[in-house]
Amino acid sequence: MTQPPHDEQTASSPEELREQVEETRQGLGQTVNALAARTDVKAKAQEKAADVKQQAAVKAGELKAKAAVAAHRMQDKLPDPVKDKAAHAAEQARAQASRAGHLLQEKAPEPVRQKAAQGARAARDNRTVLLAAAVGAALVWLACRRGKE
Repeated sequence: MTQPPHDEQTASSPEELREQVEETRQGLGQTVNALAARTDVKAKAQEKAADVKQQAAVKAGELKAKAAVAAHRMQDKLPDPVKDKAAHAAEQARAQASRAGHLLQEKAPEPVRQKAAQGARAARDNRTVLLAAAVGAALVWLACRRGKE
């Protein structure tokens, strides 16, 4: 029975044979590691999740910047009388909120006071959004008013 031909040369000494065996082991080890990496579903899912999270953070930053630019443009386009009225309305709202806060502190039960404090913190944390909404509402009001005239 004859042996099948192969591409590798046969070792002429035991030392060469050991080197060939070691090279084969290293090659097989690399192949096994590559195959294990391909089949590691959990690691792949974690990598994908990290990629998606990074992309979402980048997109959120871009959208936030665009929203800030849009809010600035809207503020720049508003006529001065509208800005003055908005500032006056904001000041009145602050004053009334302050009065309501004092009244609330005097007469409301503790759970109601806690909820009101949470709402106030949320409003302070989202001032830009609230301002943009107020400006948008003013623009809609002006557009409706001009449409009726």
